[in-house]
Amino acid sequence: MNEQQQLNYHRIAEAIQYIHTHFREQPTLEELASKVHISPFHFQRLFHEWVGTTPKKFLQYISIEHAKKLLKAQQASLFETAFETGLSGTGRLHDLFVKIEGMSPAEYKNEGQNLLINYRFAESPFGKVLVASSPRGVCEMAFEEDETKARQNLQQKFPRASFQQQSDDFQQKALSIFEQDWQALPQIKLHLKGTAFQLKVWEALLKIPMGRLSTYGAVAREIGQAQASRAVGTAIGHNPVAFLIPCHRVIQATGHFGGYMWGETRKTAIIGWEMVRTNP
Repeated sequence: MNEQQQLNYHRIAEAIQYIHTHFREQPTLEELASKVHISPFHFQRLFHEWVGTTPKKFLQYISIEHAKKLLKAQQASLFETAFETGLSGTGRLHDLFVKIEGMSPAEYKNEGQNLLINYRFAESPFGKVLVASSPRGVCEMAFEEDETKARQNLQQKFPRASFQQQSDDFQQKALSIFEQDWQALPQIKLHLKGTAFQLKVWEALLKIPMGRLSTYGAVAREIGQAQASRAVGTAIGHNPVAFLIPCHRVIQATGHFGGYMWGETRKTAIIGWEMVRTNP
């Protein structure tokens, strides 16, 4: 990403944050453009380039009332698998192509000893992302602009592993998830370090359809532990694989989007990005 692209990305991020905090005021195109110090015409074009829709439509999709309607409409189980195909195949949800393989108790305990982990940095619609993989699948995917910090966080999770900055097929398949046409996606394998409870929660997240939202309580009920919504929230907060395991689709029961490990602005952007692709 060159200097101009970085500037444009931060302008759009700033606009998204403003929309998220001022949606009740229904800001106009002119107001949004003035916040990022460019003309309305330029802002409209730039926003559509980065987000895939107009500022007005994005504002509609991220409003609290829309979130509540989505929650109310989700009468079916999170494990419903009959998804509509939609236009251009974008309704074929990528979750169907993701398979989790948990680390064995011994692997979990030894903190990655004798494990070789490849990692690389790439650009996504939501900023720079680090993706790392073991010989059995993707073990980490995180949004982080600071590459040094991203490497340090990865090494802290696997303190006894060996690392090399190298691309591989697991990573390529994972990054293909950001493409708009998902009809030909291969199965993406994840090799995750987590407790049995965490893996159960993460598997449940994979079943939340794109363009739909759920709550912590609903996920708790789906895994058969209705009283464990707080523990579910903790497990979601430890999700090691951004976007592929869609923890961004879980919001508060009030309809507020709530926190996100990789930033509330990014969570808002992802939710809006998915909604405009499943509600043409």
